[in-house]
Amino acid sequence: MNSSLSVQNFVSQTVLHHTMEERPVGEAVISNRRLEQDPVKWRLSPSVFMKWALKTSMWLIFVTWIAMFFLYPSKSMEGMFQKLFHATGRTFFGILGAVFLTFSAPILIIAFLAMIYLAAFPREYHEKKKPDFLRFRLRTFPVLINGPLGIVSAAELIGMFMFTAYIIWAFSAYTIQNHRSISKMTLPSKEKSYLMIERSGRRLGSIGLSCLGFLFLPIARGSILLRLIDVPMEHATKYHIWLGHVVMAIFTLHGLCYVVVWSLQGRLLHQIIRWKSNGFSYLPGVISLLTGLLMWVTSLPPVRKKYFELFYYTHQLYAIFIIFLALHVGDSIFSVAAGGIFLYLLDRFLRFCQSRKTVDIVSATILPCGTVELVLSKPRNLSYNALSFIFIRVRELSWLQWHPFSVSSSPLEGRRHLSILIKVLGEWTGKLRENITKASEQPQKDFPYQSHPRITTSVEGPYGHESEYYLTYENLILVAGGIGISPFLAILKDILYRLRENKPCVPKKVLVIWAVKKYEDLSLLSMLDAKSICPSFHDKLHLEIQTYVTQESEPVLEDGKLCESVGCSSFPMTNGSSMSSLVGTGNNIWSGVYFISSTIGFIICLGLMEAFYITPFHVTRWWFKGLLFIICMIASVFLFGGFVVILWHYWERKVLSREKYMNGDDKSRSTQYNEPKKQLVACQPNLASSSSTQYGYRPDFQEIFNSVSERWGKADIGVIVCGPRNLRSSVAAECRSRTMVGNQTIFHFNCHSFDL
Repeated sequence: MNSSLSVQNFVSQTVLHHTMEERPVGEAVISNRRLEQDPVKWRLSPSVFMKWALKTSMWLIFVTWIAMFFLYPSKSMEGMFQKLFHATGRTFFGILGAVFLTFSAPILIIAFLAMIYLAAFPREYHEKKKPDFLRFRLRTFPVLINGPLGIVSAAELIGMFMFTAYIIWAFSAYTIQNHRSISKMTLPSKEKSYLMIERSGRRLGSIGLSCLGFLFLPIARGSILLRLIDVPMEHATKYHIWLGHVVMAIFTLHGLCYVVVWSLQGRLLHQIIRWKSNGFSYLPGVISLLTGLLMWVTSLPPVRKKYFELFYYTHQLYAIFIIFLALHVGDSIFSVAAGGIFLYLLDRFLRFCQSRKTVDIVSATILPCGTVELVLSKPRNLSYNALSFIFIRVRELSWLQWHPFSVSSSPLEGRRHLSILIKVLGEWTGKLRENITKASEQPQKDFPYQSHPRITTSVEGPYGHESEYYLTYENLILVAGGIGISPFLAILKDILYRLRENKPCVPKKVLVIWAVKKYEDLSLLSMLDAKSICPSFHDKLHLEIQTYVTQESEPVLEDGKLCESVGCSSFPMTNGSSMSSLVGTGNNIWSGVYFISSTIGFIICLGLMEAFYITPFHVTRWWFKGLLFIICMIASVFLFGGFVVILWHYWERKVLSREKYMNGDDKSRSTQYNEPKKQLVACQPNLASSSSTQYGYRPDFQEIFNSVSERWGKADIGVIVCGPRNLRSSVAAECRSRTMVGNQTIFHFNCHSFDL
């Protein structure tokens, strides 16, 4: 009895301590007083215990899952698994069920628990107590900067070391086992060499398949797993790139081992075209490998940057890669990587459904600098934050091209709209501005049924950070290059609206450093009307703006203002359909039901296939069972998941129709988008507490960071960068050097840039 009470008290104190850290200061004090009055009642809060239990369960499952991959190559563990697989051979699902439960089911269970966690405890920002000590964070400390991998944080470097250690350990363990077993055989040395190379190739294929299970996890844009650990899709994309290089390198070595042996034995052509009924079918493996090599070569930076469309279209061959891989190895072995692939299929189908809806642009504006602002309609229940981004496709320009853009509006600015800024840099953006210009110049009589021609878009998203981490820093440095100011306009608006509405808001000092090529680009600052949002913000926020015009040696205009002759073209579009909320970030309840129904449907499809086809007709061909496995995965997503999507869609329509008869609190805010915009002027003196503009110079970050350290003293400073790679590297190097020196000021580096 005493033992159970001590354990219960330990758990309660641990959970309570964790909760107190997440609550606002005043709320934490009240909770302490209540705890003193009634300790039993407040120690055993069901919601707090549930939150702690879910987190602990997910961590335990994840650690156990990773341990499975690390321990499997050892001889003792491999023997134990072989006995397990042999023992389950006569069960209903057979070896397939055992392998799937061991290597794929854990990640699906974690996803299921994550759905419950985010639905029960949605992440809402609460002001926390300022820590008494500076916080060093592995994920915000850049270690590698100018290498081929780009900017790599300490946390990412640790993950890379662990992944590399697994590959080296697994291959070494397999090689030792192969050498010991082959050395006992009575074969000529030449045959032993051939057998050693062939077995090494097989082991490399096994390692590559294990890595493949992780390859598709980062590119599921609305993935519940990425939201759980708060890794935005634009960051996860580089993990997919790293994993892609590793997987294809291993699979290439796997194929080369067999090619070398078969060539030396003089049976290369015969083996390559061989399609075996039982065991590995070589021809599907060759097709899968060649498809993967094509995707790999076109994704290399020199090819991808110069021929992006070639890279994009060849990457759609991933379906052929997966299908023929399943035909090559069969259902049981393919199930090692099936968990990650299944989660990607769920996300891909949901994205497809969301992108079918046509979204009319509420308004389109061409700013003096030539930048295009689009305001899109969205439902009230579709949430986003200032660091979110969306993918858009303008059907009048192309039916195939999708482009990512950061939002430039705050979620508090208007619950039925979001805006994006588009810099004209290429053919697609140039055509968009041209179409908007032509539409605004045409007289209204040309369009008797509507005020202006339609420019229709399809939208995927929003995606991005699950939490508003920029609100956790009392001191912020926002570094932008060119159109990189877009997300920072959203951040500044969000801070100002929070100050006006007395919402929790930690930032007290904000320094904006913005480098542009031409002075006219500064007109983007006029989109931030700080005085109208929060007239008294100077009392609560010290905002400093430093702008650098790099390609002009002196101001073109006087007094830092744009002359009256520089204007902007703006007109309202037809206010039609809003964005669809059929996205992983749209509704936690519906997305959870979608995931659960599809997963259960997958199990049902496998069971029906086994009971009514495979067993009665004695289907034993590996490649055919692999094909049936893929069919079950796709059918479960389309049939079971599709049914939930239909219900979700009708629920969304019902909610939208109800909203039409409701007067939202943001109605007055949204009317600004339906009125033609007049003259925009750059008003830095009225916007910031202090401002400066320098011409012909780039920011000297060493001097800037020295000044900040002296003025702000001992502090945690959040640094967010959005701009070209050179700009990001310069800021990251300065943050690293400052932190490594051990100064009293710690600069936490965060990057907000989408690169493919």
